[in-house]
Amino acid sequence: MPRGDKSKYTDKQERKADHIAESYEEKGVSTDEAERRAWATVNKDDGGGKKPGGSGRGKDTGHPAAHRGGKLGGEAAAERPAAERSRSAKKAAETRKRNAAAG
Repeated sequence: MPRGDKSKYTDKQERKADHIAESYEEKGVSTDEAERRAWATVNKDDGGGKKPGGSGRGKDTGHPAAHRGGKLGGEAAAERPAAERSRSAKKAAETRKRNAAAG
């Protein structure tokens, strides 16, 4: 199998790479570089292609590249006033309570 062959990647992995590449292109990264980074991220997450014959098939990956999202999201929450965060937390607790009673 030649280097760069994508035949062992699943449709989901290809969609994931496309989505990541689009995101980089929106930030001004060149198309080739965005594509390279996208596949590197998919490989980091999944350990390569998942179709039969791929070395990492069937193993849990933990999605390490996706862990950065929590760090980025925390900044936005921290900028909100305490009263607004508290109101959100109370609303969430109320929803969980209501769903638990219904289920």
